[in-house]
Amino acid sequence: MKQLNTYIDSVFYQQNTLLEDVLSSIEENGMRPISVSPSSGKLLTMLVSISGAKSILEIGALGGYSGICLARGFGKEGRLTSLELEESYAKLANSNLAKAGFADQVSYMTGPALQSLEKLVEENKRFDFFFIDADKENYENYLRLCIELAEPGALIITDNVLANGSVVDSEVIPKRYTEVMKRFNITVANHPQLESLLIPIGDGMTISQVKK
Repeated sequence: MKQLNTYIDSVFYQQNTLLEDVLSSIEENGMRPISVSPSSGKLLTMLVSISGAKSILEIGALGGYSGICLARGFGKEGRLTSLELEESYAKLANSNLAKAGFADQVSYMTGPALQSLEKLVEENKRFDFFFIDADKENYENYLRLCIELAEPGALIITDNVLANGSVVDSEVIPKRYTEVMKRFNITVANHPQLESLLIPIGDGMTISQVKK
């Protein structure tokens, strides 16, 4: 899997100084280097652009790498709302999004994402694109609430669904969330409100469309 992704990145990803600086800032701030892979980020930009999404909800900001990739897909008209548990992470992400030119198009809600999601539901907010990349144990809860917040036809993208390949390869050392991802993948694949497909890029991304 690593060899496959190294090949994809080497062929399809062009080095980007801004995104490299974001990765450096994450390391400098003592944060875990768990941003999406370069090609996964490029896929996010393409999916936002292709879908024409203008109102995006991101669960898990980290240092802003994925946020920049998402925002690059919607140009000058879109809005990104990002949920982040750690306030220091949200501040770094906000700074990096500002450097990328999206200061006026992004807002952050800090604290437990489930609480933020429930607040957005109460406020009758609606989004046409979602990116879930936070604590894996809550993926099913996040998915449920995202569907409540979704416009018909919205896209919901979930990351790390292959758990470093451990969901399919018994020889790979399992992650603490391997079994969680196995159950989540089955849930998404059979969800009556979704049309979904798992794409084996990065650590695995599921692309789901909310049925109209």
